[in-house]
Amino acid sequence: MTAPKNDFTPVKIHLKTNITIGDESDSFELVSFGRYYEKGNAVFLKYDEVQEEGTTHTIVKITDRQALILRSGAVKMRMAFNELEEQNGSYESQLGTLMLTTKTKNVSHTQVDSKVEGDFNLSYELNMQGSPVGDYEMSINYKEEV
Repeated sequence: MTAPKNDFTPVKIHLKTNITIGDESDSFELVSFGRYYEKGNAVFLKYDEVQEEGTTHTIVKITDRQALILRSGAVKMRMAFNELEEQNGSYESQLGTLMLTTKTKNVSHTQVDSKVEGDFNLSYELNMQGSPVGDYEMSINYKEEV
């Protein structure tokens, strides 16, 4: 009998986001330590973002051609991504809950065999309350922390 496998593997996460609104472009980078685990046919990444407003807990769920990003804490948000159809989501603010729509252009996930290491890439158009917010490109590189 083998010992039970850990529920999760500690990973270092490097997140890059590029946002384009009209002719303007902005980018953000975050390096965080989080957890990687698998459940069913999905890969999960969990990490925290610490900002002035407080800490935001983020869960990224990746399946074959879909993804889901859940954020709670200082920011509460749910965004779903599917290349085949627009997805609805929500963002909670002081003004109440705002409806989000994502139109996914590309979602891809590659993993290094036999290692907890990989890249998750996502590009999408974001609409809030029916109005365009911008084009987003997000990449997450994760690697087991030894």
